[in-house]
Amino acid sequence: MDSFNDGAIDGALIASNDDNIVLSKDDSVDQYFKAIVASSDDAIISKNLKGIVTSWNAGAQLLFGYSAQEMIGHSLLKLFPPDKANEEQFILEKIIAGEKVHHFETIRLHKDGTALNISVTISPIYDQHGVVIGASKVARDITEYMRLDSEAQRYQAIVQSSDDAIIGKSLSGIVTSWNRGAQAMFGYSAEEMIGQPMLILLPANRQDEEATILNRLRKGEKVEHFETLRVCKNGRLIEVSVTISPIFDQHGAVTGASSIARDITDRKQAEARLELTSRVFTNTNEAIVITDAFGIIIEVNEAFSSISGYTRDDVIGHPPTMFNSSRQGPEVMAALLDSLDRHGRYQGELWSRRKNGESYAGYVKVSIVHDAANNVQNYVALFADITSLRIKQEELEHLAHFDALTDLPNRILLSDRLHQAMALSQRTKKSLAVLYLDLDGFKEINDEYGHDVGDEMLVAVSHNMKAVLRNVDTLARIGGDEYAVVLADVQGPHQCGCMVERILNACAKPVVLQGNLLRISASIGVTIYPQDDVDADQLLRHADRAMYEAKQAGKNRYHIFDSALDAEVKNLGLQHERIRHALATNEFFLRYQPKVNMRTGVVVGVEALIRWNHPELGMLAPDAFLPSIEFHPLSEEVDEWVLNAALWQMDAWRNAGLNISVSVNIGARQLQRRDFAQRLAASLAKYPDVDPHMLDIEILETSALQDIQAVADVIRECQLSGVCFSVDDFGTGYSSLTYLRHFPAETLKIDRSFVGNMLEDSENRAIVQAIVGLATVFRRDVLAEGVETVEIAEKLLELGCELGQGYGISKPLLAAEIPAWVANWQSLPSLE
Repeated sequence: MDSFNDGAIDGALIASNDDNIVLSKDDSVDQYFKAIVASSDDAIISKNLKGIVTSWNAGAQLLFGYSAQEMIGHSLLKLFPPDKANEEQFILEKIIAGEKVHHFETIRLHKDGTALNISVTISPIYDQHGVVIGASKVARDITEYMRLDSEAQRYQAIVQSSDDAIIGKSLSGIVTSWNRGAQAMFGYSAEEMIGQPMLILLPANRQDEEATILNRLRKGEKVEHFETLRVCKNGRLIEVSVTISPIFDQHGAVTGASSIARDITDRKQAEARLELTSRVFTNTNEAIVITDAFGIIIEVNEAFSSISGYTRDDVIGHPPTMFNSSRQGPEVMAALLDSLDRHGRYQGELWSRRKNGESYAGYVKVSIVHDAANNVQNYVALFADITSLRIKQEELEHLAHFDALTDLPNRILLSDRLHQAMALSQRTKKSLAVLYLDLDGFKEINDEYGHDVGDEMLVAVSHNMKAVLRNVDTLARIGGDEYAVVLADVQGPHQCGCMVERILNACAKPVVLQGNLLRISASIGVTIYPQDDVDADQLLRHADRAMYEAKQAGKNRYHIFDSALDAEVKNLGLQHERIRHALATNEFFLRYQPKVNMRTGVVVGVEALIRWNHPELGMLAPDAFLPSIEFHPLSEEVDEWVLNAALWQMDAWRNAGLNISVSVNIGARQLQRRDFAQRLAASLAKYPDVDPHMLDIEILETSALQDIQAVADVIRECQLSGVCFSVDDFGTGYSSLTYLRHFPAETLKIDRSFVGNMLEDSENRAIVQAIVGLATVFRRDVLAEGVETVEIAEKLLELGCELGQGYGISKPLLAAEIPAWVANWQSLPSLE
């Protein structure tokens, strides 16, 4: 051992004494310690009190790269980085004081300049007299340890910062580590989970998964991307993807497992939504067309091909204009584009063309799809083939607007034409004439020759009258043998008189029917607008009154209404005052007519019907006084009285144990008030125990025609409180598919004029059948008025109408009679 050659310790041997190093002259001891120093992997170095190296073993050369010859006799500062040089003075002071420096961690330099992390223990060396003469230093390289410690911290930081749940567990399934990602995912903290079984996270029906996983881990197998369910602390189930790896010790034995779990709930839900969307796109009965932002088709579904006849390859890359039909003009497409531009959507009817050239009607909804930057990305169009409904609608609209026998405009179309003519008259400052015509002697022909000849006579007379009228004029049949005529652009009384004379002559023209020469004449009433400055309905009434005067004067002539001599206004004013007085003195009362299910015998409700107990005239039916206030504010007061009287009675019945639906008629003026829903709610609030759903408000179909959308909006607002709505006298108004689609009433009531003679009149029977069909298509209930006989009830049931009301079931009853009637009612005799 080349050491201790400094003069102060020359020839001395090293011996240990209570962790201090002393010199010995014993050769055996010298050899013993030499062997220890030479074989040590640690660096064992000695130095004097000036810091000069006096010994240097093989472990020191291995650690620092310097040989003994390069270091002995040189300052140990050679190994110190510049920023650590002050440590040597500190160490020497400790040694001189006889103190030991234990496990001092610092940095020293390798011969190649590499910095080494070392742990140093330095002990003082004493001579035989106990004097410190130097120091012994044992140094160990801890660079790898420090690196591993740093890496462990780095890996721990990675694990803790991961959004995935990283969990360690033993082979018995006990949690040994739990990162913040696991806490965020499952809701449990590390303190709550470490030491607990992983089974806490498994649903009851998946507990057996853990045993399977542990068995595989014990075999050293890895479980990759295993998708399953786990339970959070709050009980919520989440879908997770789990990868579980075995942890091996240095001998290759499995000591535990590391589990990485990722929450895939959102992904799974997104996949499910995509799958559902795909199924809907593929299987829906509605055609779907998707275009890009420029209107070029990029996708269609199978329903589109089924409806249009075009395959997907036929249309991809083309604009939808390839389907344009000649049945509609460019204004329809302009309206569609304008709606998309203004509102981002469009819905309505469009005509398109199939691949075979056939036109078809579709009900279309078009929407815009925006990207994240709110730019237009796609247009999506959904449509259904409604051609059959459209054709049926056209048939029904024709039926609704034209007389089935003569194919002349009916009362509804006449009203529309008259309104248009009045508007034109106001713009052009020209007059128009309204004629009301009744055939003289028609009843006798009907009675003598039969209804078939009578019908042929009506057709022939209609044809003769139409032949003498201009294209701008309108001839309408408004019922039986009564007609109305609107003569537009009448230049004066003379021209009007000449035209009326031509009509009289046309009616009087002989007609040969079934070998019989038949003659009739006509009585015509005339009023001229705007000299008679009233509304359309009043014009018809005035013409009707004038027609009566003509008939009274001898028939086969006409009479012109003189508004200046008409005393109706005065009489009307007097009647209004009398009705106000009747309201104030409680002269009105209600009767209730039952409504039943004719098939089951169940009583479905009653209709409240107003009556006037007039002190002088006795009991008056509604027709005796309601028409006079139909368009007057007084009608609102009467409607409100009826509504409140009905609600009071419903409350009284409920208290007596009878809970029954009551229908109340409400007029057009009430429905068109903006505050009607609020006023209705206020009335209902007076009777909080009355179920609003048991109140059914009936409105005349013609009342809603003035502003269908406004009335529909009012109805929807009222329905929010639970109130139901019915359309009364259905079939006498517009009765179109458009009307039904936008009008949210739950029940259609077929007018008694169709029901009463449906057994004899095939046209009326066809109308009833059509209305029942419409109600079925649009999911409305349907109730027939005027059920007077068992035969009518049976025919209605045959046509699919189960609900009925009429004298064949019950006359209108007093409120006190209703409970007993309901208790005793079973069904119509032959339907039992």
